Amino acid sequence: MNMLINVPETVVADALRGIAAAHPALTVDVENRVVLRRDAPVAGQVGLVSGGGSGHEPLHAGFVGPGMLSAACPGEVFTSPVPDQMVRAAAAVDGGAGVLFVVKNYTGDVLNFDMAAELAEDEGVTIAKVLVDDDVAVTDSLYTAGRRGTGATLFVEKIAGAAAAEGQPLERVEAIARQVNGSSRSFGVALTACSTPAKGGPTFELPSGELELGVGIHGEPGRERRAMMTSREIADYAVDIVLEDLRPTSPVLLLVNGMGATPLLELYGFNAEVHRELAERGVPVARTLVGNYVTSLDMAGCSVTLCQVDEELLRLWDAPVDTAALRWGC
Repeated sequence: MNMLINVPETVVADALRGIAAAHPALTVDVENRVVLRRDAPVAGQVGLVSGGGSGHEPLHAGFVGPGMLSAACPGEVFTSPVPDQMVRAAAAVDGGAGVLFVVKNYTGDVLNFDMAAELAEDEGVTIAKVLVDDDVAVTDSLYTAGRRGTGATLFVEKIAGAAAAEGQPLERVEAIARQVNGSSRSFGVALTACSTPAKGGPTFELPSGELELGVGIHGEPGRERRAMMTSREIADYAVDIVLEDLRPTSPVLLLVNGMGATPLLELYGFNAEVHRELAERGVPVARTLVGNYVTSLDMAGCSVTLCQVDEELLRLWDAPVDTAALRWGC
């Protein structure tokens, strides 16, 4: 397949150099694979550190900045970052109030962030952790024990980041992050497979005219394959699965997320169908975000994430944020 790269071995480093050139508000350590707010550490403010395999952009480096993450640690494509990256990031963003690790529930991420937390605490940094496990498609997958972490990662990073920006203590920022994760559910659909630079082609077989319901962001199998469905039918299916598990009693945040190759024309049409289905189910939508935020390289498809919010969570969602991929109120 044609790809806009030099060689597979340098694709992550090349991307990091491009991020540095495009976003002077960030400090990008290409060699050590750490992306920081240029003003880090912020004295008296909890630092937020997240990371994961590359290929899900703008997650996580695109969410580094005031009101969201303090640092991101990109691994190789679909591969966890190593503990040294998170230890460096934690030391760099620790302003004396401690650091929160936001970890998607994938085995490599969990193990490496756990090890990094121990090493960082040995160096005098107070660490708290929150595990994101919002995907309702399957209980276990090729990469996880338990549910996968997907679209809710954005909600956790934004809302916890706003709490940190207000100067709330580590214990409270952690509690808010856990509340957001516990109030969020996601479901994804693939229309095509994704292709990694190393493989140079699709990572799994998805015949033309079929889709994968409940796909993971690394191309992990979902619940079932079916013949291609309409946007309305996919929205009805996805919303139904999410609401079977979430059962919100208050308004929700809605993320209609593209997997990387689905154009906004299609995503906005799909968003209309999701809103229709939620209205028919009596679920009020407080805020909507549409776009490619938690992607899977060049996969065509989408995911739906709902997060039940109270007044405080909605206020924190609306708080100013200034990152490469998410910006408002500034």
